[in-house]
Amino acid sequence: MKTGLRLLLFLVLGLIVYGYYLNSSATGSGEKFIGIGVVLFAFILMPLFIYHRFRNKDLRNYSLKDFANPPDKEKED
Repeated sequence: MKTGLRLLLFLVLGLIVYGYYLNSSATGSGEKFIGIGVVLFAFILMPLFIYHRFRNKDLRNYSLKDFANPPDKEKED
């Protein structure tokens, strides 16, 4: 999974760089490649990365239950 994420990251960065290169040339048709790179990054790479990082973690530690009933602060008199 780690290798696949790296390959996908390089693919996305390559698409974005290639899009900027096409925009700087006389054709100016790089918006498609930049858009495809951003969409791949947002909807495929980021969810896969988040799944990979939190796959074996106990997510109960990150719940909002602790914030619903905060402990009383001790007053210093």
